[in-house]
Amino acid sequence: MAQQVHTTRRGLLFGTAAVSAGALLTACTSNDAGNSKGGSAEQAPLADDKAGKHVTIGFAGPQADHGWLNAINVNARDRAKKYKDVSLEITEGSNDTATQIGQVETLINKKVDVLVILPADGKALTQVGLKAMRAGIPVVNLDRIFNTPQAYRCWIGGDNYGMGLNAGHYIGEKLKGKQNARVVELAGLDSLELTKQRTKGFDDALQNYPNIKKVARQAAEFTVESGQSKMAALLQANKHFDALWNHDDDQGVGALRAIEQVGRDDFFMVGGAGALSAFQAIKADSGVLKATVLYPPTMAASAIDLARALGQGKGIGGMAEFEIPSSVTLYSAVVDKENVDRYMPTGFN
Repeated sequence: MAQQVHTTRRGLLFGTAAVSAGALLTACTSNDAGNSKGGSAEQAPLADDKAGKHVTIGFAGPQADHGWLNAINVNARDRAKKYKDVSLEITEGSNDTATQIGQVETLINKKVDVLVILPADGKALTQVGLKAMRAGIPVVNLDRIFNTPQAYRCWIGGDNYGMGLNAGHYIGEKLKGKQNARVVELAGLDSLELTKQRTKGFDDALQNYPNIKKVARQAAEFTVESGQSKMAALLQANKHFDALWNHDDDQGVGALRAIEQVGRDDFFMVGGAGALSAFQAIKADSGVLKATVLYPPTMAASAIDLARALGQGKGIGGMAEFEIPSSVTLYSAVVDKENVDRYMPTGFN
């Protein structure tokens, strides 16, 4: 997940979403939407239904060793199949930077029209992004950002600061009438900048609610196992709190196991990312999980839209500019029982 610029916003926090990048691309690219499938953007609108110049898109992502990363691959493949004028050259994905650099260089040598790259490490892959751009192949940098904008034509990704901000405001509004409210935070890997951004957004939001105090924070590792063990430690150390924000729905599976093992139901939980299991639990409304804040993997589908538009020399429908923008930051919508049905098709396993 990305390291990107903070975007502060106050409106549309509670169960409503801003338009996705995929919707913004209406009228830039083709064809009919198909049946919905978990983890995919299949219900999102495609661009204009006029087939254009054929575009070969090279897609290079990291190894799909996490539910969100697998959903990235699903979204890219499914979106490309929707377009009769798009061919997708997709690599096997690797968390080894040298391997991924080699894969991107192979795509450059194949002379693809456009590259979509979600780098395992943005800094490490900056040079190969520059190489592609210098070879005349525009790059759509997906989520984890390169060190320089010279290495990409367009960046599209999620809003980590916005995740924390919207989670904090959602919890704040739910607890604003409660005196001496207490919240805890189950973060992700503290070595990652994105984790720091999510915590910063959360803390900034809570400053608007003087009745709320964050009494504990524990860092996990974006895995089920770490979520379970770290949540167990939080529960043992904190006998009473009113709300929990968990940064990641994958580690949230483990957190919920720990909560169920001790039989706690005296607080509510807000997750992060948008896993199908989280959506199902929110819809069932039978446990502590009441909402999750999106970090939408549908960004990969939108990256394919952007790549196609670049290859065909088109802009974005609904905007006056002839060119696509240099960056697109997705909105971190809060999904709760009121709007979960809308987002259910995008939930990833």
